[in-house]
Amino acid sequence: MTDSLRTGLFAAFVAGLIIATGALDNWNLALVILNYGLISAIMALGVNLQWGLAGLFNVGIMGFVALGGLASVLISMPPVAAAWTAGGLRTLAGLAIGAVAIVALTAVYRRMAAGKARTIVMLALTVAGFFAFRTVFDGGVAAIEAVNPSLTGYLGGANFGGDAGRDWWWMPIIAWPVGGLLAAGAAWAIGKVALGLRSDYLAIATLGIAEIIIAVIKNENWLSRGVLNVTGLPRPVPYETDLQADPAFVARAADLGFDATLASTLWVKLLYAGLFATFLIVLLFLAQRALHSPWGRMMRAIRDNEVAAEAMGKDVTRRHLQVFVIGSAICGLAGAMMTTLDGQMTPAGYQPLRFTFLVWVMVIVGGSGNNFGAVLGGLLIWWLWVAVGEYGPDLMIWVTSALSEDSTLRAGLVDSAPQMRYIVMGTVLLMILRFSPRGILPER
Repeated sequence: MTDSLRTGLFAAFVAGLIIATGALDNWNLALVILNYGLISAIMALGVNLQWGLAGLFNVGIMGFVALGGLASVLISMPPVAAAWTAGGLRTLAGLAIGAVAIVALTAVYRRMAAGKARTIVMLALTVAGFFAFRTVFDGGVAAIEAVNPSLTGYLGGANFGGDAGRDWWWMPIIAWPVGGLLAAGAAWAIGKVALGLRSDYLAIATLGIAEIIIAVIKNENWLSRGVLNVTGLPRPVPYETDLQADPAFVARAADLGFDATLASTLWVKLLYAGLFATFLIVLLFLAQRALHSPWGRMMRAIRDNEVAAEAMGKDVTRRHLQVFVIGSAICGLAGAMMTTLDGQMTPAGYQPLRFTFLVWVMVIVGGSGNNFGAVLGGLLIWWLWVAVGEYGPDLMIWVTSALSEDSTLRAGLVDSAPQMRYIVMGTVLLMILRFSPRGILPER
């Protein structure tokens, strides 16, 4: 079987699953699966560039996705004027003092000769910078978080569009690449420290940094309300209530035989799907061009034999940093998209199982090193994840129907049905690793 035929059959199979979900169950669920599947496919594409192309083991995907979600809040939400008046400038001044202290420490370390004098100067700068930073920063944060904490208590974002940011509908789309840039900046900082070491150090560093990022987002209420959550994020597509109030839309829906409420929800999800699919197609095109370019061939050569690549004059650490930043930026972009689609920022929802393990399953099942495999694997695994959660309890009730109503075994099996997701994901992963270790669409 040729690669093109195998890819086409895989794509047709995934499309058939989503269409069957809509035809046999309901189209709302099918479009929800499609939208989150497209976002998951973008995450899988970013991880595939890091692992499949360069062999970099990133287990901190969750942190980069969360940074993308944070960018969506900082860009698409309207600013809170009272919070800025109370302590916005003071908080920014505190951050500036901290940045200046770090720059000063770096300059002293580089320019002074190693010895007792440099140690004393650096220690004095550290103590002075820390106390100056905390004195200014803490006061500003306390003032911001005291401003109507039940509804705001944070600085808000950069959307000055009025009407809660709805007038500037395009700001959420601007937030998506900004989320990629924010994740890329964090990846650059991690990579500068860890990429020169063995690959297992990168895994440890990314795992630790991801947890630190989530902890900061949860606890710094002035930034994005922490665990209080930011809700009501503006969206780049119309609101269902606006569509239902539009006589022209209601008339068109009626002509097609749809209720206005159902038609509005389906139309909004279709618009989201169009936006996400556009970004995915562009990223997939660029990833394919990169894969088949001299740069892509060099990255695969480095992945297969770093020693030989270094002997040919290639800067392995620099190239690893490039692809690590690019892959993390794509994950940040997907994280911003997901927050916009959810309409809220919920830091407690960022779990390693969903945003690290599941994405790795998508890449492995689809085919590591194959961009089309990663994308289709993302769509397939997300469909399976939702389908098992949606239909698993009903299936368990049917399987245990032969047992009596008061059976303890039946009650236990039905109650544990939601955990079938983990069993199914583990089984699928084991089956792929056993019978097709290179994935459904292996790398050429």
